[in-house]
Amino acid sequence: MTPELTALTLAALLQVVQFVLMAVPANLELGQGKTLSPRDRERLGGSLEDQLSTRTARLYRALNNHFEGLILFTIACVIVTLADKSTSFTALCAYTYLIARIAYVPAYAFGLSPWRSYIWFVGFLATTSMLVAALL
Repeated sequence: MTPELTALTLAALLQVVQFVLMAVPANLELGQGKTLSPRDRERLGGSLEDQLSTRTARLYRALNNHFEGLILFTIACVIVTLADKSTSFTALCAYTYLIARIAYVPAYAFGLSPWRSYIWFVGFLATTSMLVAALL
């Protein structure tokens, strides 16, 4: 497996960890009556996210943000691997993305502004760099 695919696998496992970090407190805060329901806004009195504590809502948003970032990162890893363009630079970029995503979770959970945005940008830049490197 290429280093990029290894980093992608680890990023997917991070997604699982993020889900657990968000889902456990969300279920404790909201109760199963809400979390197991169809989650219709009118039935629940609004969005479930709006009913979570500040930290759990941040973990929810961090999870969704990782889904969004993981799409582009997956594309970059697949392109680099299929085009046989894996280099030490693309491997460094892949692990930079992973480290940034790991750092992003507590930065978001604890409301570390503007650091959360800077950390996000490092991961985005690493992914973009992988895509550009694949073209060269």
